[in-house]
Amino acid sequence: MGRSITNELLDKSKEAMVSAVQIYNNPLIKFKSEMFIITAIISWTYLMHAYYSKKSIDYRYFHMKGKRKRYDRTKNGAYKHWELERCINEQGSPLDKGTANNLRFLIGIRHEIEHQKTDSIDEYIGAKLQACALNYNREIIKMFGDKHSIKDNLSLAIQFSPISPEQEQLLRKESTNEIPTNVRNFIATFESELDDEELKSLYYSYRIVYIPIQVNRANQADKAIEFISPDSDKAKGVERVLVKAVEKAKFLPSDIVKMMNDEGYSTFSMHYHTQLWKVKDAKNKKYNYGVKVSKQWYWYENWIDVVRDYCQKNNF
Repeated sequence: MGRSITNELLDKSKEAMVSAVQIYNNPLIKFKSEMFIITAIISWTYLMHAYYSKKSIDYRYFHMKGKRKRYDRTKNGAYKHWELERCINEQGSPLDKGTANNLRFLIGIRHEIEHQKTDSIDEYIGAKLQACALNYNREIIKMFGDKHSIKDNLSLAIQFSPISPEQEQLLRKESTNEIPTNVRNFIATFESELDDEELKSLYYSYRIVYIPIQVNRANQADKAIEFISPDSDKAKGVERVLVKAVEKAKFLPSDIVKMMNDEGYSTFSMHYHTQLWKVKDAKNKKYNYGVKVSKQWYWYENWIDVVRDYCQKNNF
């Protein structure tokens, strides 16, 4: 028996995203942002088609002739399938607003850079590309389970020399001069239509910065990343940090059941959730799946991943 269309689409999607990341991390490629966007859009399109295939949602274009569907075809007879933007706009799309905004931004950039000279746009859209890659891994796990994760391929690129503030200003000035007016106008128009919450979403734009760390003890000399509290004095002196320690999101059992129902696992109930956490001994502190606050147990996001995997394997 041949492989299913869904699995074939998934394989193509993962291969395209891994290729997009490898292209972006290749120091010998000049037009890395442009090539990442084109390849990543192909990857996301395959992923959304795989999701709709799994949900038995027809993602081919058609028109009605009387009471019958007439499928639109290319001049050579192939079916015309939904492009990525149509997939995002579908009512049954599983994507959150931040992820959808990120993809709409990249689709818009792709339209603007076609047949244009676009040197040095990396500085201005790199945070969106990083968000795109991280969003992809999160969404493919949500849709199809942990076994499809490509997190091992989503490594951060390494820089071989530090950039001084003076160099950064020079790079920004040069980059601004080289970005086509239509691209700058698109970014300004697109982001003017987003509210503050949407603009700050890490799913829309994943901004990070590396900060040289001065250490007092030898055993701290290899420390590359520092976790700091957002309310600390140290955080107040830094506008952007790689990671800020924040309060973990907490979910009631009823929240998780509703979440699974909304994702299509309609028969999953509180009964099954209770059975699952008891079998997994999930309230054991060593697993760090949740916390008890004022006699009420709350679950963390890592427990939601366990529940989702359980639902997928048991066809709820």
